[in-house]
Amino acid sequence: MCSLPRDVDIPRLMSCQGPADSQAMQSRVGIDLVEVGAVEESIGIHQDRYLQRVYTARELADCRTPGGISPERLAARFAAKEATIKVLRPGRDQPVPWNSIGVRSNPAGDVELELSGDAARLAEGAGVGELAVSLTHEGGYAAAIVVAGGDR
Repeated sequence: MCSLPRDVDIPRLMSCQGPADSQAMQSRVGIDLVEVGAVEESIGIHQDRYLQRVYTARELADCRTPGGISPERLAARFAAKEATIKVLRPGRDQPVPWNSIGVRSNPAGDVELELSGDAARLAEGAGVGELAVSLTHEGGYAAAIVVAGGDR
């Protein structure tokens, strides 16, 4: 929620940022939608090569069920990776390895983002201090939203 002064200008209204001389990073939001069938297809074609290249060991463990690995859970995590990249805004010459962005489940069952390597360096360089993530999957689709804020 933004609080706006009476003499607000349109560019500031659109971004909900503070005074022009503020050094604080403005909030960033990324969202992504993934078709679960696309993840199932990638697993079918590339098998472990796909899983190891895209997901962290923790993610693979969190996505295991008694019936095997859950493509719905993997798709939600892939959506989170895409949403995180949208928040980090790397340049065209700054590839971010998929497995440098991890989604982990905590003991309470909530999910959290864990950045390493290039993703962590991008976040630090952009002044991103906090990341919040929400995942969902339903009816053949998975989605994630990531919200970033500056250092506290």
